[in-house]
Amino acid sequence: MMVCPYIEAAFNVIGKKWNGQLIHYLSLCEDYTAHFSDIKRDLKKITPRALSLKLSELAEEGLAEKIIDSSTSPVGISYQLTEKGIALASSLKPIQEWAQHYINIQEEKEGKSHE
Repeated sequence: MMVCPYIEAAFNVIGKKWNGQLIHYLSLCEDYTAHFSDIKRDLKKITPRALSLKLSELAEEGLAEKIIDSSTSPVGISYQLTEKGIALASSLKPIQEWAQHYINIQEEKEGKSHE
């Protein structure tokens, strides 16, 4: 039996570090859009370089688009989910519900601290 190539391709996108969190984060923002600085502020563990690379990856996949506002100083850079990104974000909701039901976050944190 073979694994569905579409499932494999989907997990190759959302399974990369930070991609799922970034898609989820943008899905919670007004108009599915957030400034780079806001994303960096809220996702404290990601470095600015990694954030820039990950957002570029999402843009290359057609899941997000970079919006440059040159009318401000300094230039404002935002990222917005595309229609494709919004569809992916909505498909993550059942996974979130599953995790809320079956994964105890506190136990996960405690287990990692003992390793």
